Amino acid sequence: MILWLRTFQLGVKSLLLHPMRSLLTVLGIFIGVASVIWLLAISEGISIQARKQIEDLGADTIIVRSIKPSAEKTADIRGPVPYGLRREEFDTLQETLPKDVLKSILPIREIRRQFRYSDRLVDGRLVGCTPEYAEVTRLIVNQGHFISEADVQNKQNHCVLAARVAERLFPYEDPIGRTIYIAEHKDFYQIVGVLQHRNPTAAIGGSLDSQDFSNDVYIPISTMRQLVGDVVVTRGSGSFEGEILELNQITLRVNQVNQVRNTAAYIDAMLEKAHSDLEDVATVVPLELLEQAETTRIMFMVFMGLIAAISLLVGGIGIMNIMLATVTERTREIGIRRALGAKRNDITRQFLVETIALSVVGGATGIAAGYLCPVVIDQVRSMIAQFNPEMIENLPAVIRDVQPKIVPLSIPLAFGISLIIGVLFGIYPAIRAAQMDPIEALRHE
Repeated sequence: MILWLRTFQLGVKSLLLHPMRSLLTVLGIFIGVASVIWLLAISEGISIQARKQIEDLGADTIIVRSIKPSAEKTADIRGPVPYGLRREEFDTLQETLPKDVLKSILPIREIRRQFRYSDRLVDGRLVGCTPEYAEVTRLIVNQGHFISEADVQNKQNHCVLAARVAERLFPYEDPIGRTIYIAEHKDFYQIVGVLQHRNPTAAIGGSLDSQDFSNDVYIPISTMRQLVGDVVVTRGSGSFEGEILELNQITLRVNQVNQVRNTAAYIDAMLEKAHSDLEDVATVVPLELLEQAETTRIMFMVFMGLIAAISLLVGGIGIMNIMLATVTERTREIGIRRALGAKRNDITRQFLVETIALSVVGGATGIAAGYLCPVVIDQVRSMIAQFNPEMIENLPAVIRDVQPKIVPLSIPLAFGISLIIGVLFGIYPAIRAAQMDPIEALRHE
């Protein structure tokens, strides 16, 4: 132990004789270790956010969405194009699915509209729904109440505003009890509730579109059917486009998670015949997305780890390069030590200790820098938001809101790899130094 301690002291003194060179060598390992921790932390943060968004949908949930068919599939249709889910299909699902399987089933209708109060206008999404919609989508009421069952049965002109809509239409007034005007319907809607802010969800692969709840206005679905109908006409400059759509989405919840797949398969089989030609309906099962997300997370982290490991490999090559140069510079020193009785093992140990010291210092500082990842990311994001807010707004939500999370395994993994690389890339220079002929070494100038 004393021998190793003295060898370590001698190795550190030798490294300090060339501080700049030693620092640059350490820098390679530092960058490699820090990049391992940073990349894995960022990938873990992105994965956590993606999993959270999927979990927010509910593992016991099945979502059936209407998809607008391509122009090729509707080329032969004259007039407004009928597509998507129909109310009779909703009724069939509600009636045929066993009561011990089905917890709830929600019809949803969405349409773009402009909302007016006084001289203030907001473009947003008008959503026709039922009272269960708030629970399923995790909407929280801040004032008043959400759409009630009585509102749906009586087809009331009642509405609930998303937080941003309320802020823009009523910056200085209490919205509850007031009315907003929708010009397309030529009708007024009384405000019965205001929601808390709800973060948007990012698109999940190609299965589910992103959802932004900030500009929504919610009304009873029966009211929407009565006032809007099923035919929607979009007018442009000199032309118009029409479509017939009864429901945008049907959301089902089952009693047990293990019933999700069988229920989804039944829904697909029931809808396949009516929608196979236009392919205008898609079934999304969050449980399957959650399992896919976990597999993608592991693959993503392995990929990121491999990229970071390349940085460590480059750092190891730097150590070997410096140690080979050091061996050449210290040839005469090696000859003197051999002449004074040092064995080959002593010379190997000395140079190996120096490479390990470089790796340890690089690894330790890299770990310290790795722990700063969440802080640095937040600071950089804040600076960008301050000087270029549009750039932050244009980023996908999963990138804009990501919070890096240090993966505990990445710390010993990165440090262990740096040590292994230090030893592996230090062995050859150490052996080369030990195998020098003492006489030739003493003659070296």
